[in-house]
Amino acid sequence: MRSAHVTRNTLETQITIKLDLDGSGKVKFDTGLPFLEHMLDQIARHGMIDLDIVAKGDLHIDAHHTVEDIGITFGQAFSQAVEDKKGLRRYGHAYVPLDEALSRVVLDISGRPGLVFNVDFTRSNIGEFDVDLVHEFFQGFVNHALVTLHIDNLVGKNAHHQAETVFKAFGRALRMALELDPRMAGMMPSTKGTL
Repeated sequence: MRSAHVTRNTLETQITIKLDLDGSGKVKFDTGLPFLEHMLDQIARHGMIDLDIVAKGDLHIDAHHTVEDIGITFGQAFSQAVEDKKGLRRYGHAYVPLDEALSRVVLDISGRPGLVFNVDFTRSNIGEFDVDLVHEFFQGFVNHALVTLHIDNLVGKNAHHQAETVFKAFGRALRMALELDPRMAGMMPSTKGTL
């Protein structure tokens, strides 16, 4: 079973994440950040990942530490759950539209962290959520999941739609990359022999 339970405590945040990469999209969140929870729900439901996140952070300052540390802890849990990567498709991609917005996400469970993030949000906040934190979430994730991730919002006028297409496409690309390829059973999906 590809699952993990990770707790990360710092002076700024306390994060606990349980995930099951072979789940059905069930979620349970307690983060104090409703918009982020809405986006995490997109990852879980479109990625078919069960995700349980409890986060306590210094929200009286702002949401930066909490969002970044959720990304970091999610990346740590992902890395633990993927294990040796044998038999994985490894690569995943998805285009997702929502009304006028369209985003593309391409990823590689490569063993190397890398983020290319091309999203020009049309406003600085979605409700009370600072859109700069979307980048921080994904940067934290790739640094600890050891994933190469390209995110491009191709078009969009509504910032909520832009963000939602990014998170949905990320979930769908993850789902594809995590699939076990019957033709690669027991094999490492790399010419190097390791990832």
